[in-house]
Amino acid sequence: MNVITALTPPPSLARVDVPARPPLRVALVQHRWQEDPSALEAELADGIATAAEQGAQVVFLPELTLSRYPAFVRGGDNPGAYAEDLLSGPTHRFALDAAKRHDILVHASLYEHAQAEDAAPGTDDDGLGYNTAILVGPDGLVGRTRKLHIPVTAGYYEDTYFRGGPSSTEAYTVHTPDALGGARIGMPTCWDEWFPEVARMYSLAGAEIIVYPTAIGSEPDHPDFDTQPLWQQVIVGNGIANGTFMIAPNRHGDEGAITFYGSSFISDPYGRILVQAPRDESAVLVADLDLDQRRDWLTLFPFLATRRPDTYGRLTEPVDTENPTGRA
Repeated sequence: MNVITALTPPPSLARVDVPARPPLRVALVQHRWQEDPSALEAELADGIATAAEQGAQVVFLPELTLSRYPAFVRGGDNPGAYAEDLLSGPTHRFALDAAKRHDILVHASLYEHAQAEDAAPGTDDDGLGYNTAILVGPDGLVGRTRKLHIPVTAGYYEDTYFRGGPSSTEAYTVHTPDALGGARIGMPTCWDEWFPEVARMYSLAGAEIIVYPTAIGSEPDHPDFDTQPLWQQVIVGNGIANGTFMIAPNRHGDEGAITFYGSSFISDPYGRILVQAPRDESAVLVADLDLDQRRDWLTLFPFLATRRPDTYGRLTEPVDTENPTGRA
């Protein structure tokens, strides 16, 4: 497996004060789906072991980590039949085993089974589940975040599989695990990465790192349109605007209707790509993050302190479905 490292953080261009914390070493694994579950887990386990050998304290894995991406076809009558229980299912088991084996934190993603009582008030059980990111340590679950924004376009019919995450205080939880020295991590998922509101909400809550487990690739209705540059630019730009490190683990490979384009990366608050994976190979990325760069950048360019929330009321109005591209 290809190993790409950046073990010395680049200089903080806006630095005034000496950093208060040592760098945090993080890693991600880019993999491809395999029909044999044992082979799939072996590839991921090898990537996690390689990252741990490099000294990574936490390893981040792509969206729906152990699953084939399902949403290239519509979900049908009972899409949640293959969803798994959060704590007793295979994804948590896999992450927990790896975390114990290497004494690290492991981040993964799963199709989480939802109970009927989780359905929206006044509705019956719709058979849908949640697209859920988890962070697991040697002692078990550290944090969970459910994907908020759900895509609806050709090849990505996720609205026929997943409910949107809750509009509650849980929506933008920032996790602060002791094992990472109090580093502050937000864990949205894939389609969430396109929404500037998501990165801003996490930044306002003090997140230093935002990780987006991702499954993105070709567009079945537009096969000649390569969205990879746009995908990367919007994530990096949201990191600049919010003073956050961005971690985007994607999968690669042809799964039928979609060819996933890999290109996983880690960027810093200055918009620099610290490490990046190829489009078509499995890879382990390892980088040291100077978390105090967030403070440096947002002191020089105080985006959060100079906002005008008194003018942003339209952002919280209900979605205008009759004008999907905005009002005339």
